[in-house]
Amino acid sequence: MKAIVWTALLCAVSAHAATFDVRAFGAKGDGKTLDRNSINRAVEAAASAGGGTVAFPAGTYLTGSIRLRSNITLQIDAGAVIEASPDASAYDPAEPNEHTRFQDFGHSHWHNSLIWGEGLENVSIVGVGLISGAKGLTRGERGQDKAIALKLCRNVTLRDFSVLSGGHFAILATGVDSLTIDNLRIDTNRDAIDIDSCRNVRISNVSANTPNDDAIVLKTSFALGVFRPTEHVTITNCLVSGYDIGSLLDGTFRRTVTRAPDRDGPTGRIKLGTESNGDFRNITISNIVFDRSRGLAIESVDGSHIEDIAISNITMRDASNSPIFIRLGSRMRAPENAPIGSIRRVSISHVVASNADSRYASIISGIPGHDVEDVTLSDIRLSYRGGLTMDDVARQPADLVNTFFFRATGGVPPRDPLMTPEREKEYPEPSMFGLIPASGLFIRHARGVRLSNVVITHEKEDRRPVVVLD
Repeated sequence: MKAIVWTALLCAVSAHAATFDVRAFGAKGDGKTLDRNSINRAVEAAASAGGGTVAFPAGTYLTGSIRLRSNITLQIDAGAVIEASPDASAYDPAEPNEHTRFQDFGHSHWHNSLIWGEGLENVSIVGVGLISGAKGLTRGERGQDKAIALKLCRNVTLRDFSVLSGGHFAILATGVDSLTIDNLRIDTNRDAIDIDSCRNVRISNVSANTPNDDAIVLKTSFALGVFRPTEHVTITNCLVSGYDIGSLLDGTFRRTVTRAPDRDGPTGRIKLGTESNGDFRNITISNIVFDRSRGLAIESVDGSHIEDIAISNITMRDASNSPIFIRLGSRMRAPENAPIGSIRRVSISHVVASNADSRYASIISGIPGHDVEDVTLSDIRLSYRGGLTMDDVARQPADLVNTFFFRATGGVPPRDPLMTPEREKEYPEPSMFGLIPASGLFIRHARGVRLSNVVITHEKEDRRPVVVLD
């Protein structure tokens, strides 16, 4: 009897520990043959066995959509490349979503991706190989948007691999609980990691280079049709940057491209928002290096409540806009009658920033009737390039809307240098306010803001007030 029990247990362990080599299911790995069907046969075989590891030995596997299953590990070995096919027919179509009007196309669909899973549990993608979308992943409604897309999954681990040119998002996790992302290198043309309406997330030891968009971004869109929070998140020991695309992975760290598609400087930052329907709660960000990128951004513009946020031990070099940007706005791309949100209980400490763009001070700004609340800035040193004056601020147009009228009639009105426009409904970026009248810190529609040991310097003399309170 005991022998039978032990035999059954050993069979069960063997089934769960089984390895399914994609070559055994017909994959060629020659970079020319479309291996999609062979890879998916290996995944289905592993799922039918109760779970296991789908292995990619060294080689280049040209493929379209890989459909993950529960209890599956994709193992990308050294020298293995999962390469996105340029053939659009190799991908699954984008599934319908009645809530697309509340967020862009990329957030609203998952199936039209290189690797995707929905409603799964116990899923891992590991190994030191490469996922490359350089030939096949694009951004837009007709494109194959993402390298990895996960929807409503549980117990997910992504570890050790690299991603090159991951499409609209290299990684999109929507409604995923218990997610671990560790030791990834991502060098991509848009966002690196989007965490949307997820809980219990740990991101560590990630290097993310995204000159054209955000590196690590937390969001709470309405893509799932519910107001679902992003909460209990830690981000630690990471690098975010705005080098030329591909130059993180090849080690050259090139800096020739000076602007992102929105015509501001390289992006590559950590951000909360812009999609902000559900709440953000209980989030820590620590030990992060920002290099040649925009700074920290905390944004509630679609009704979310952002609260209990702790950020510490941050260094920035060559900050291309505000080192610290906290914005409560009312864009309200949300279901009808959604109320304006809030930002409160935010602590930012031990930040060092150098060579920051002088046009953008650090900004804390709510809107009339809706204050940012209870923000603490402590042990912070911000060094800006300097070299501007209040005359530079005054030479800006008084209002962007009126600018077009006055240009048409032959003139541009001067602007009161202390009257920074509100821009309540606009997409939140520091540049939305134009040249800020403060050379270091601009605070408006806020209460309970505390500063302790905050040092602001300039490389060249700057004749604007260091701090402006409005």
